Amino acid sequence: GKEDSNMTQQPPTVVQLTPPGRGAVATLLVEGRGAAEVVRRTVKLANPRAFDDQTQQRLALARCPAEDGEQLVVRCRCDESVELHCHGGLAAAERIVAALRKNGCRKTLWQQWLDAHHDDPFTAAAGVALAEARTRRTAAILLDQYNGALRRAMDDIETSAADGNSKAAATLVDELLDRWELGRHLTQPWRVVLAGPTNAGKSSLINALLGYQRAIVHREPGTTRDVVTAIAIMDGWPVELCDTAGLRDTENDTESAGVELAERKLAEADLTLLVFDASKPWTPDDAALARSLPESLLIHNKSDLPPAAEPRPEGISTSTIDGSGVELLMKSIVDRLIPNPPPPGAAVPITHEQVKLLRELR
Repeated sequence: GKEDSNMTQQPPTVVQLTPPGRGAVATLLVEGRGAAEVVRRTVKLANPRAFDDQTQQRLALARCPAEDGEQLVVRCRCDESVELHCHGGLAAAERIVAALRKNGCRKTLWQQWLDAHHDDPFTAAAGVALAEARTRRTAAILLDQYNGALRRAMDDIETSAADGNSKAAATLVDELLDRWELGRHLTQPWRVVLAGPTNAGKSSLINALLGYQRAIVHREPGTTRDVVTAIAIMDGWPVELCDTAGLRDTENDTESAGVELAERKLAEADLTLLVFDASKPWTPDDAALARSLPESLLIHNKSDLPPAAEPRPEGISTSTIDGSGVELLMKSIVDRLIPNPPPPGAAVPITHEQVKLLRELR
């Protein structure tokens, strides 16, 4: 296999297989030609014969790098593969890795290790992405790719092209490219920016969407002068909500900086929610703002208050006091961001490299 040839040509590598950070146990893997010998030179085994042929695959106690070093449990799977299990956290694993490197090991990242152990790059990419999935729903789609959904789709494209059926191949490629917008958000949340005039209730609305107090709420106009972000899960999809400063002309340097930051966030948004106060008249400035962002969702907030007499454009009425319209707003956000969720088992491209390949094929 791919990893077999690498192991016979290079010195052994050490990779941490458990996530970095605090934990009960951290697992390191030393792999490659001479792995067992490097470990033997690095650790102090409680039983010096622990790596004998008849004891391989058994667990052995040890310390690293010396008798007063970190405690660990060693499992010699074979001469080219040794597991080291130590205390969780950063310090213990880093100390052991440093000792192994002094004895000739090369440190490798788990992403590189995973890639080396898969002949199929689509499977390897899905394995890496799975570690970054934020919800069960996105993880399920990534697991489909890990189990071969995208690989099979690419094989179907190749077969169609080899048979001279370029139209069928192009159709399959287009189906995959149509799912790229979804695929790139399986590990990174969609960004939804709340914008609008000052004191329209944006901060209260973001708190209502989150279900907890995150943004600072105050009756003074212009309270939000920085961008407040938080992750919400909507129908199983991760969504980053950005609460921005009110959009208005101001001579105050601090507020002006907040407005400029809000405008930059609007340019990066996957979806904008334009929030207006339904108890106040609809003004020419409101209409101009709505026209400047025609793809936005229009929100008429504070619907619990007596409405203004002037007519307003169609939108979603919400109240953060009684909660009315909040569930409808969440559903509308999901419908706009993910209009066509893929069926179970569908192929979805998940990396820029995959999309580049598909565009070249097209």
